Amino acid sequence: MTTSTVDTPEDFEFNDAFRLSLEEVEQGRRIRACLQCAACSGICPFGFLMDFPPHKMISAMRAGMFERVMGMDSLWLCVSCYACAQVCPAQIPLTEGLMTRAKEEMVLAGNIPVELQDALENSQRYGNALGEPPRRRADWAAGLEPAVPILGKIKRSVDVLWFVGDYASFHPRGRQASQALATVLNRLGVDYGILGPEENSDGDSQRLAGERGLFEMLAEKNGRVFEKYEFQEILTTDPHAFNALKNEYPALGISYPVRHYSQFLATHLEQLQTMLGGAISARVAFHDPCYLGRANGIYDEPRQLLAAVPGLELVEMLHTRETSICCGGGGGGMWLDGFRWEKARFRLSEVRVQEALAVGADILAVTCPYEMPRFEDAAKTVEGAEHLVVKDIAELLADALVEAEVSS
Repeated sequence: MTTSTVDTPEDFEFNDAFRLSLEEVEQGRRIRACLQCAACSGICPFGFLMDFPPHKMISAMRAGMFERVMGMDSLWLCVSCYACAQVCPAQIPLTEGLMTRAKEEMVLAGNIPVELQDALENSQRYGNALGEPPRRRADWAAGLEPAVPILGKIKRSVDVLWFVGDYASFHPRGRQASQALATVLNRLGVDYGILGPEENSDGDSQRLAGERGLFEMLAEKNGRVFEKYEFQEILTTDPHAFNALKNEYPALGISYPVRHYSQFLATHLEQLQTMLGGAISARVAFHDPCYLGRANGIYDEPRQLLAAVPGLELVEMLHTRETSICCGGGGGGMWLDGFRWEKARFRLSEVRVQEALAVGADILAVTCPYEMPRFEDAAKTVEGAEHLVVKDIAELLADALVEAEVSS
């Protein structure tokens, strides 16, 4: 008896361009080994609402009926959370391969929700999905003491280039968290600088929403700016930016050491602990963001930072670490709330808030700028969540620093 491998079957017929696109992805040919177990569709938070959840998409390819998939719009329910890829027994890169490449086909065909199209057009025109003028990118730092260094103004090398990101620069809650992180970096004596108006969106969410060309344009703009300055490593606020700089930019010839801020601060934990004298008495649940956790395996560092804050009691929600539920903002989800509400009539952020309440949390801690506004909005609609406070870990650290100064 002979057995076929992932590389041998040639009767796996579907659209040639799409097949070749899929197989460009690392391990992309493993899609031929799909067992049709449906684990991917079962774990998908919106799989039960999709006309073609992942395993059915693959089945449609095998049947030569992939055009039916392209004729439906429920693919846009995908939040690119990596849950499907993580549980796949055949180790098929479903998020990076199947789902993202299918979205690219949808974009090319013009089958795209209007609100997502607006965000993509803003990204191309302004360098950020919010449509904000680039000159305002560093406004969040105005008036801070000591001043946040902007590399184009200080004209010297730094140890750390802080890539702030779109939502951490422009969204009101993101700006507050950025101010808190600046406070922490200053207290630690970190030699850092930001790009300010020269920074563009990292482009990762746009890529996962099917606009790879736009991603490459944004990445190349950032790459040219990086080349202008001397620094040792890049620090990111946003897990999506971390994922892009770590895993996607190198293929475009843009390669630098990069860490998410939670990783960076965890290496300064001993120094931080001597400064965190202010007790914050609260039960805290931490939400593992998809692009720190499932996409990059970073689970411990955020928890180490929370454990360092005096008075905080860390409690774990039902879905945590590898099983964490997406906030709903990934893969273009930040720009598809209206579409998803019409399809689902519920939000993943509301499910997460309910889980935080179930373990008696007073604070829902996050490390991604997408998550603060999503969870705060959810807390306004979930019964009994009026008391729940959403805080970035940087804000909790800064609060403890302030309390320590007051008490000293």
